[in-house]
Amino acid sequence: MTRFTSLSMASNIPIIVSLLVLLVFATTIRSYEDPTKKTMEEFSGYPTTDTQSCNSDPPSSSLSVDSESLQRQIDELSTFSDTPAPSVTRILYSEKDVLARRFIKDLMGRSGLSVHEDAVGNIFGHWEGTESELPAVATGSHIDAIPYSGKYDGVVGVLGAIEAINVLRRSGFKPKRSLEVILFTSEEPTRFGISCLGSRLLARSQTLSEALKKTVDGQNISFFNAARLAGYAKDQKDLSSVFMKEGHYSAFLELHIEQGPILEEEGLAAAELALAVEKHVLDSGSVDTVGTVDTRDIDESRRDTVIEKVHLSAIAIAEKRKVKLSEFRIVNKDPPALSDKSVIEAMQFASQHLNLSHKFMISRAYHDSLFMARISPMGMIFIPCYKGYSHKPEEYASIEDIANGVKL
Repeated sequence: MTRFTSLSMASNIPIIVSLLVLLVFATTIRSYEDPTKKTMEEFSGYPTTDTQSCNSDPPSSSLSVDSESLQRQIDELSTFSDTPAPSVTRILYSEKDVLARRFIKDLMGRSGLSVHEDAVGNIFGHWEGTESELPAVATGSHIDAIPYSGKYDGVVGVLGAIEAINVLRRSGFKPKRSLEVILFTSEEPTRFGISCLGSRLLARSQTLSEALKKTVDGQNISFFNAARLAGYAKDQKDLSSVFMKEGHYSAFLELHIEQGPILEEEGLAAAELALAVEKHVLDSGSVDTVGTVDTRDIDESRRDTVIEKVHLSAIAIAEKRKVKLSEFRIVNKDPPALSDKSVIEAMQFASQHLNLSHKFMISRAYHDSLFMARISPMGMIFIPCYKGYSHKPEEYASIEDIANGVKL
């Protein structure tokens, strides 16, 4: 029985990418007697010529993932950390973050991708298609890590995407649409309290662009000074060069480990965590330490109702404790995002083609895909994660499940 891969259908963030989906997503419609071949040709960039090598799509048996190499890369990347193994800590624009970025850029280059970076450090590995004027198909995730987290979150979506490129090259695939692997800057709000920083800017957030001019970290280091020390943001005043137009990509997919148990369990944990946040922030002994709590839902009005109730509770608690509620600030208030139907169908076909069982589910975590949905059709693929653990050293996904994600 093959292990399953979950497809995200309606998500606050659709999760996860892999490459049969890239095969299944990008070209003009042609008619073939073989239904599998026809579907692959409709969505992939696989060119058809009179030669045998190009006239037939790579069968699933030829999609050979180098699992051993991929696991080594995951393990090696985890060593770029400010905390000891098995935990991983990689803070935005820190020394370890810069070293990890170099590691990824080197892997991209060795995979034959042309590499470029934008003003905030989003990294792009590009495989030129035969019809490069068409919008590209993109995939990717992040590698930054909150303190004392694990080595799979985000990383699977970056290293898995690079390996998917390698798989396609080994199979003889030649894309019509260009393919792009993205490493997003700061998906985690580790340093400046802003999640999905890179993807928000790609999605043309002028509000964020302006806010970053005044943003500082807990050590009073400005965003732009930190970025410049890491080799980015040479022009402090303008980040519009990062912005992408709607339709820039034909599709975007993100490969990710499944995060967390069911909603009810998350709610109980969130209540306990909120108390822990207060305790540890107060125990730090510094006025610069800030703790935040997120409220998430796929229904925007229901989420906003909860936020208002939290606000009212904050007022009541302040009165009860005889303290002043100096600020109740909503840092992010983003609408939910839905996976695109065409991407879902492509992933579903790929799962069936690979004989992988699957189910549709909702992602309740926050991901870069949420913002990529604003500029391109988007979808996510989850792979199983041990006990749903994420953002902790116990985080684990089997290399077999990761390989299935890469093939998909």
